[in-house]
Amino acid sequence: MEIKILVADDSASDRLIIRNMLSDFRILTASDGREVIQILEENEDINLLILDLNMPNMDGFQVLQKLRTDQKFIRIRTIILTNYEELENEIAGLKLGAVDYIRKLIHMESLRARIDIHIALIRTQNLLEQKLYQQGVTFELIFNQAPVGIAISYSYERDSADLNPFFSINPAFEKITGRTKEELLKVGWAAITHPDDLEENLKLHKSLLIGETNDYTMDKRYIKPDGSIVWVHMLAARLDLPEGHQFNHIAIMKDITESKETERKLVESERSKSVLLAHLPGMAYRCIRDRKRTMQYVSEGCLGLTGYLPENLINNKNISFVDLIKPEYRDVLEMEWNRVLRDQLPFSYEYEIETASGKTKWVLELGQGILNGQGEIEALEGMMIDISDRKAIETTLKYNNDHDRWTGLYNRSFLEDLLSAQTKQIVGTKRALISVNLSSLQTLTASYGFHYTQDLVKNIAHALMIHCAANRLLFNTYENRFVFYITEYLDKKELVEFSRLITQTLESYLSIERIAGGIGVIEMDQNNNLSADQILRNLLIASEKALEINDGEIVTCFYDSELEKEINREQEIKHELNQIIQDENDGGLYLQFQPILDLRSNQICSFEALARINGRSLGRVPPLEFIPIAEKTKLMIPVGTKIIRQAFRFLNHLYALGFDTISVSINISVVQLLKNDFCQNFLNIVREMQVIPENVIVEITESIFSSNYQEINRILAELQKAGIRISVDDFGTGYSSLSRERELNVNCLKIDKYFIDSLLSINPEKTITGDIISMAHRLDHCTVAEGVEHEMQWQYLLEHHCDMIQGYLISKPLDEDAAVELLKKSTAEHNFFRTFSS
Repeated sequence: MEIKILVADDSASDRLIIRNMLSDFRILTASDGREVIQILEENEDINLLILDLNMPNMDGFQVLQKLRTDQKFIRIRTIILTNYEELENEIAGLKLGAVDYIRKLIHMESLRARIDIHIALIRTQNLLEQKLYQQGVTFELIFNQAPVGIAISYSYERDSADLNPFFSINPAFEKITGRTKEELLKVGWAAITHPDDLEENLKLHKSLLIGETNDYTMDKRYIKPDGSIVWVHMLAARLDLPEGHQFNHIAIMKDITESKETERKLVESERSKSVLLAHLPGMAYRCIRDRKRTMQYVSEGCLGLTGYLPENLINNKNISFVDLIKPEYRDVLEMEWNRVLRDQLPFSYEYEIETASGKTKWVLELGQGILNGQGEIEALEGMMIDISDRKAIETTLKYNNDHDRWTGLYNRSFLEDLLSAQTKQIVGTKRALISVNLSSLQTLTASYGFHYTQDLVKNIAHALMIHCAANRLLFNTYENRFVFYITEYLDKKELVEFSRLITQTLESYLSIERIAGGIGVIEMDQNNNLSADQILRNLLIASEKALEINDGEIVTCFYDSELEKEINREQEIKHELNQIIQDENDGGLYLQFQPILDLRSNQICSFEALARINGRSLGRVPPLEFIPIAEKTKLMIPVGTKIIRQAFRFLNHLYALGFDTISVSINISVVQLLKNDFCQNFLNIVREMQVIPENVIVEITESIFSSNYQEINRILAELQKAGIRISVDDFGTGYSSLSRERELNVNCLKIDKYFIDSLLSINPEKTITGDIISMAHRLDHCTVAEGVEHEMQWQYLLEHHCDMIQGYLISKPLDEDAAVELLKKSTAEHNFFRTFSS
């Protein structure tokens, strides 16, 4: 077996010495106690722990205490490392579960000798455990899984575990007698043996005990706790036990209650035959092998089953039996009888009959052919059982299996079966699925409760049912989603019109609740090669797309080649994002930097870091395309970390060139911000990369405050406390209430380009851009104007005391080298940007 050893020491040199000395074993290392616990949690097969008592974070004593209290670490042998003259520590470590100690400075030969001894003990223990386990498992499997009852050293009178340590019974014995091992030990087998069998049993048992016989067998009865009787066939035999134990025997028994009952029935068979036939839930028969099934014998149950007296059917007096069989089954039954008689098989078939009252019943016919001396079919004999109740239950079960319990509509399982069957059977027929996606209904549950939402779903289902027809089936495929399955329609125009009707039906419900809905459509005439699951997946994509583009009205979206391209494109971008995450060099992810100009100094004071992708397979991917996908799939979290690190590397590049006052703005999404450990991880990277916190600006969009205002504001306060500045992007368009602006933990407002562009189309005196700047200053926030592209905008912003501007008038986003060159140039030429813009 492979030996795995964990060496835990805060001294790297000691770890290396021990690792080299024990190189023929698999060695893991840890530098503190917390790392020890983590490695042990991840590696359950560690055999030996060499543990330094003096370590940071969590010392060796704490580790030993943890190992002692956790059962999963019980098998790990621990050797502690101590210093000379630390006798008390050695004793304390041994009391906490250590098996040995080694003193520093470490003597290599002593270390190796001690380790070899413990390894030998571990291997020996494993071998012994394996051998004992194999032997124990073999006996336990036979004893516990045997289909017969087994009792070892079972006394006929009261006993105790102390006086009879060899007493043992298996689960089958407990089941036969209806008593546990403890109960059997207390009462003895004589007390539960039927009185009529006890005398004979005791006589045979005595002969066994005194050695007159080595074994005996008998059929006997036990009385169960509930008073019921169980018959067993028992074999009792001598069993050599140590110390001449008194009850040195084993008893093996099999439950024969059923066979005894059969014997009893056979004895009474002639008497009970007529009673049985008279009380059958159907009828027994004997008939001639002809087309009319001419009856020669019919039991009394005929009346209850068919409504006719037996004499009405015998010799076809009033009616032949074949006339009772529903017409659609007659030929099928004839063919089935021909088959089973030819192959000499029993007959079994379920079909419907019509009774004398006109009622339809389901029957199960069981029969066989009776041969004469020449091997020819002489007659048919069998019985017919009324199975109408069972069929009714089956019908109910099938209905429940195929229908949604709450709405009563067909369910997804039934739709999948239908699609799979018709895909194979109906080729060329126009078929389509229309999905009604109301997944946004779940938002009502939080406000009004589960039952309110469920009642609304039920009402909507009933409203949609008015659109059902022979070629339009309605299904409830998933929570808050419905699907119409349409066949034999004319063209796409008909599907559009039908979707409009659905929209009209839904509007009255959705408008009141102020929730969105989406309709997805997929035509299957060109998709017969797809599985039902694939078709429904594509349909879901179409309905989700309809929800995504919802602009206040219910939108219909067809799954077509364009949508498929869009989905494939999204998958490709996801793949590209995953490659970026896995690539240590960030794959095709890179940053561009757009300068921000300080209007007072007329110099660059900051850059906004803008993420870009230039993938090997996709080429350049616009941020407006990959950022939403990254956020939707939560890939934004690892990708965002790479963006942060690239931005900090740019800052460090600026530091190296002497630009230690320049800041970098990094866009952070709500997905990143609300991750539990975002603040801690962000500040860890700041410290790790030795970035000045005051040079870092976290840029968030105004709209994210609408999702979780209190929590987000708390996180921003924590970042501010660490020296990070907070900037609100696109201010004035995302968050409706300006009254809360005073409460926001932010430093700077970036005025949205919309307000800057308005300076060109509206009289500047009538715009509110200056008011936004003034309001921000009164609240002690600085302002940045985004999207500045014209000199007139510059002039207005300068006159209204805007602090900074950003836009193509200054520069487009630049690669890192170009951004650095522009910064150098602006520093050298104080009025560069004024000259450039004019």
